[in-house]
Parts: sequence; C-alpha cells; structure tokens
Amino acid sequence: MEERKGITVAMAVLLFFIASSSFQLLSASDDADDAIFYESFDDDFDGRWIVSNKDDYNGVWKHAKSDGHDDYGLLVSEQARKYAIVKELDDPVSLKEGTVVLQFETRLQNGLECGGAYLKYLRPQEGGWKPKEFDNESPYSIMFGPDKCGATNKVHFIFKHKNPKNGEYVEHHLKYPASVPSDKLSHVYTAILMPDNELRILIDGEEKKKANFLSSEDFEPPLIPPKTIPDPDDKKPEDWDERAKIPDTSAVKPDDWDEDAPMEIEDVEAEKPEGWLDDEPEEIDDPDATKPEDWDDEEDGEWEAPKIDNPKCEAAPGCGVWKRPMKMNPAYKGKWSAPMIDNPNYKGIWKPQEIPNPDYFELDKPDFEPIAAIGIEIWTMQDGILFDNILIAKDDKIAESYRETTWKPKFTIEKEKQKVEESATGSDGIAGFQKKVFDILYKIADIPFLSDHKLKIYDVIEKGEKQPNLTIGIIVAVVVVFVSIFFRIIFGGKKPVTRVEKTKERAETSNNQAGGENEENKEEKEETSAAPRRRIKKRDD
Repeated sequence: MEERKGITVAMAVLLFFIASSSFQLLSASDDADDAIFYESFDDDFDGRWIVSNKDDYNGVWKHAKSDGHDDYGLLVSEQARKYAIVKELDDPVSLKEGTVVLQFETRLQNGLECGGAYLKYLRPQEGGWKPKEFDNESPYSIMFGPDKCGATNKVHFIFKHKNPKNGEYVEHHLKYPASVPSDKLSHVYTAILMPDNELRILIDGEEKKKANFLSSEDFEPPLIPPKTIPDPDDKKPEDWDERAKIPDTSAVKPDDWDEDAPMEIEDVEAEKPEGWLDDEPEEIDDPDATKPEDWDDEEDGEWEAPKIDNPKCEAAPGCGVWKRPMKMNPAYKGKWSAPMIDNPNYKGIWKPQEIPNPDYFELDKPDFEPIAAIGIEIWTMQDGILFDNILIAKDDKIAESYRETTWKPKFTIEKEKQKVEESATGSDGIAGFQKKVFDILYKIADIPFLSDHKLKIYDVIEKGEKQPNLTIGIIVAVVVVFVSIFFRIIFGGKKPVTRVEKTKERAETSNNQAGGENEENKEEKEETSAAPRRRIKKRDD
C-alpha cells in the first residue's frame, strides 16, 4: 500500500512538472534579446540550417520532439552514419574581449556507446570552407561537447590557435576533461571563456573543470611553446656509454659453484606418517553406479563404473605408495653470472642539447579567431541523439537563466519518470547502485595522476557497463589498478632483485608450475571419473 501511494505521489509530481514546463519554457524567450545567438528548434531547421552535400555525410537530420516532451530538437535519426549541418551567424562573435558563454543541450535517447555529440564553432569562411561543403576539414575555433567510443569518454574542449611566428594552426586539447554522463536523460553543457584567460566547464550547471588557457598544465600541447627545444641536428657520439652498470670482467666463478646442482632434492629426513594406508588405492569404483540401460557392449565396449575418492583415505594421512617429498636443494645456485659493477665510462642518458625555439612567442591572452558559424559534424553508431537550445551569450547569468527555464524542467520530468519506472520494475536497488558505482569509477579515472592509465581504466569500466552482473568484479579490478599505480608512484617502481632473490623466485616459479601441472592432472582425473569409462573395442580390418 505504501509503495502504491509513493508511485501515485511521484506521478502527481510528474504531471505537475509537465503542466508547468510549458510556461517555464516560454519564459526563455524573455532573455532571447540578451543572447548573441539562440536556437531552440521550435521551428523546423529547414531553410535556416544548411545540411552538407558531401557524399560521406548521408545521415538524415530530423526536426523531432524529445521523448516524453512537446519540446522539439535536432535529431540524429539513423545509426552508423556521418552527419554534418551548419548555421551561419548574422555577425561573427569575437572571443577576445569580455566573457563568452557557449551552451547547448543534448539527450542521448538510446544511450551512447560509440559516437560524438559535440559542436564546432567555425571560423569565418575566409578560412577556406563553404556551408554546403561542411566536413571534418572545415576550420573551427572551438570544438566542445561529449564524445564516447571505446576508450574515449570525455567532454571535449579543443581550440585552434594560430602560431604568430610560423602561421600554423595548432589544436590545443583540454587535459583531463570530464566524463560523459552515462544515462539517457537531457544534459546541458556550458563552456565559459573568461577575460582573465580562465575556462570553466559546467555539466547541468555544476562546474566539472576549471583551466587556464596559458597554463601548460591544462592544455596539450600548451598554448605558448617552450623557449628551447632539443636540437634536431645534434647526434649522440658513437662512444657515448649509457650503461650505468656493467658485468665485472675480473670476476671468476667460485670453484665450489655447482651449476648442475638440481633445484630440488628428496627429503631424506622425511618419514612416512603413522597410519598411512599403503594397500588402499586413492580411488575406487563407485559402488552406487549402475550400468546404463542403453549401454551396448558391442558398440560402447565393456562398461566400467566411474571412480570416486576412496572414503577410507579421508580419515587417514594418505593412501597408496608413499614417497618422500621433495625439498629445496641448499646447494642449488643456478647459472653463474658475473656481478654488476659501476661503469667507469658511464656518461648518463644522452639527450640532444637545447637550442632556442624559433617558433616561441609570448601572449597575455589567446588570439582566438572569431566564431562565424555553428556546426555539428559527427560520426556516430547511435541514433536518437537530440540537440537543443544552442546558446551563445556574454553573461553566465543569461546561460543560467536558460538552464533553469529550458533544461531543468525537462530533466526533472525525466528523472521523476525514471524513478517511477524503476520503482514499478523493482530495479531501483541494484540498477541505481550500479549507476552510482560507475559514476564514481569514471570520476576516479578523471584524477590527474591517473591520466597515463585512463584508457585502461575506461576499458574496464565500459566492460562492466555492458555486463552489469560483473559490477563487483569491475570494482575490484579498478581498485587493483588504482592501488598498483599508487604504490608504483610512491615507491618508484620495482626494486632491484638480488641474485639470492632471483634464485628464490626461480624456485617458487618451478613450484608453481609443478603445482599447476598437478592441478591440471587432478582436474583431468575428475573429468575422467565424472563419466563412465568406455573401452575402445578393437575391430579387425
């Protein structure tokens, strides 16, 4: 009764938001005059946005409603297609003065396993592009938005900047970007470019990343090139010795070093345990087994009962012929090799000498190219990607107002609907737990010092998302990766292994291998005893 009452209340809240959202969505138009550019897709995009004529871009764009809403958006309608569409602005937008806010909504209605949902803010056409020929080569100033496929899972922020020394445009990628929300709800992405060179990335109004355009810690490659670079013409001298340690050529193998001594020997001091049953076999015929009715001695051979462990052996120390166990040979030393000593000719790891960088320059702020158009150019294996409420503004307060009036009502409705569905299906517990787990794991992957291992962690997480029943195993795997990396950083990698340790390691490896073979033999015996034995009947040719 309480559960039914809870669902009824949730439905009432949902209906309230549906009824109120129309008014809230209309209020966004009050701020429209304050926006530099705003596209709500309330009207059909045909005639206002230009679809690329390039042959590769055959994906069909549709003017469609967001699932469960009366609000329209621009829809990616087919799977495994390339899409390209562009909208020219009435006047180019300068990124050099004041604050500029870039914001848009996306909804991955069918989820996102492999595809992009980002926007490109294009340079003026003098940069060498035409709207009807818009493709991935068209020059942009900024690329911003979610992208997920395989090991890639990030909210891109990339800007292209012209080097004033050589005239080349370089792509600068934001380091350690936030991950893409892993659900099918509407989300709003905001990039705020500040006049003090600060960049803020928001998802659903929450700050996920802060960076500085001039910082080498925040962008790769850094905007300002290094003052010096390795001399490309500098070559390592032929006599340069990079070996820190070398074998001691004066060392001689000791006379008592026996390389042929076995690793293990029989333990002559071992005694047979009292009560050992010499005459009892380890296995006996299963007394409860009976010959199958359909057994044909002519075809199947003489039937034999399957074997089982001898119950008499369970209470005794052991059965069968007793043999002395093996133990480590104290005389074992293995193959002799000369000890390592400091190399008197060691010169260190060679590096080319540094020379002044001819492409070096200094800037107080980025020299951004203006934005003359907004384009969507993606290759996606998914359909159901919906773009909506694309905004360019000069004030984050305006962007916040749009989030409150256009995105938040829809998101609230979707969240309430999701809760109702989960409650009705009874999946709220484990499904909600798994989603929280994966969200936390993605945040762990975003930790800067794990950047070199981010792809490996993403790969593990994505396997877990595809197989939710492995959630606990995935958590353990990620924790193992995290701990191993942490200890590697703290302790500086593997410690040197001495000759004694190597000997011990070889012994343990040998034991493990022997143990593995015993396990395999044991499994083979179990498999053999699991089914009745058949004797192969010899036939005369």
